[in-house]
Amino acid sequence: MATNYYETLGVNRGASEKEIRSAYRKLARKHHPDVNPNDRASESRFKEINAAYDVLSDAEKRKKYDKYGDNWEHADEIERAQRSRGGFYSFGGAGGPDVRFGTSEDLDIGDLLGGIFGRRGAAAGSARQTRPRPQATEQRVEVTLDEAFNGATRTLVTEGDHGDQRRIEVKIPPGVDNGSRVRIAGEGRAGFNGQRGDLFLVVSVRPDSRFERKNDDLYVDVETPLTLPVLGGEVAVQGIDKKVALKIPAGTQNGQTFRLGGLGMPRLGASSTRGDLYARIKVRLPKTLDDETQKLFEQLKEAGI
Repeated sequence: MATNYYETLGVNRGASEKEIRSAYRKLARKHHPDVNPNDRASESRFKEINAAYDVLSDAEKRKKYDKYGDNWEHADEIERAQRSRGGFYSFGGAGGPDVRFGTSEDLDIGDLLGGIFGRRGAAAGSARQTRPRPQATEQRVEVTLDEAFNGATRTLVTEGDHGDQRRIEVKIPPGVDNGSRVRIAGEGRAGFNGQRGDLFLVVSVRPDSRFERKNDDLYVDVETPLTLPVLGGEVAVQGIDKKVALKIPAGTQNGQTFRLGGLGMPRLGASSTRGDLYARIKVRLPKTLDDETQKLFEQLKEAGI
């Protein structure tokens, strides 16, 4: 017998997301196995409630369910079959078994469903009994550049089994960048049979005033007095985790960049290896000159330097 998810949650077909969520929370609390230990009827009802909510809380799944009813999971295949056979098929959606078909060929509904489900070695009836997998959920997380370098932990508030809130602690690995997705297995929304889908953390890294980041490489500006790049010498460069000495040759130009290998960001998933640090020389010009220094610069000017 076809399942009507709207009836399962006790809402009408035009119910809003808020109404569906409210109905689910009320029913989930009432029939949760922890509230009704050893009650098989409540356990079965709880599974039905979760299956209904998994579909109706997702806009895309709900759209397919409204159109194809229990066959919603096979909507894409059904529509491909429609296009290839040049006709239309209607399953009546969630409102009832209004099955009709029409093509330029003499086909029946069993031919269509058999073609879709038969390739999988299962009858149409058994295919309809396939339950959706728990739905994955996403949550955005912002970290500093230092946290992206070292890794971090966050305490997140997510939806609990009874529709209430629960707190979980998650680890963010070293090397994450803007747009990185970190999978936390089994910590997403509860679905059929009380099982949870996965939680994906979508990471954004806050801009840093010290470094410019390009993938796994870091860029830093290093100020030097005028004499150092002219004569050559050694300058201290502050990396993200330590300070190192950089030797620059005489005649170094303003804005010239030097590569310091392995001093950049850790590579995500392989934190034992790192990107590089690029030091850009920024010459610091004197704002005022004493008489002696003024004369020296005038001599350099006369010499064409």
